[in-house]
Parts: sequence; C-alpha cells; structure tokens
Amino acid sequence: MVVDDMATSRGLITQALDEIGIKNYQTENDGQKALARLSANPVHLVLSDFNMPNMDGLGLLKAVRQNKSTQRIGFILVTGKPTPEMVAQAKQLGLNNMIKKPFTSLSMKQCIESVVGRL
Repeated sequence: MVVDDMATSRGLITQALDEIGIKNYQTENDGQKALARLSANPVHLVLSDFNMPNMDGLGLLKAVRQNKSTQRIGFILVTGKPTPEMVAQAKQLGLNNMIKKPFTSLSMKQCIESVVGRL
C-alpha cells in the first residue's frame, strides 16, 4: 500500500512500482484511512510518506505495530528530509527501511528487496 497525501508523490511511487514489475498495490491519501484499510485487509508492505496531515508516517507506523493483525507488515518510510531524530524514532517503532526522495526505480527496488527479499 502506498500512503501519501500528495497525488504527485503517490504517482511517482506507483510509477516506480510499475517499472520494477509490482502491479498489485493500493493507494491511500491519509494515514488514518490507510490504517482502517490495513486493519480490515492487511497487506505485505506499506510505503508511507512521513509528512502528512492528521496522522504522519511515524504515527501510522506506530499504529500498525500496535495492531495484532497488522504488526508484521513490512514498513518503508518515504521522506525528503530524514533527520537523525526521525530515523532513531522510526527504528524504535519497528521501521523496516527508509528511502529518501527523490528516488529512482532501481533504488526503490533495492529498498523493497531489503525488506521482502528478491522481486
């Protein structure tokens, strides 16, 4: 599942997924809506923007890790400005990986493979 409040950013992530051969994905524009969908139908991996209104990427990560049905979902944070504090907090919450914007399809593939194995 791709979670990003900006349509352009969602489009760039899904374009990279298409280019590396991942076709089966869902998108959501809000962390709270994403959490509701994930709770009802867990997925294998979440690619979430950090900076979103209502519930940011770390809030979504924390909520996913606290829910029994979603706690094992792979989670990759997508951000343009990773600070050492954000990275430390994300790792403490159980982040699997992080990718910095802008990214290439190849770097996205490597990031995903480090979480789920070879594609």
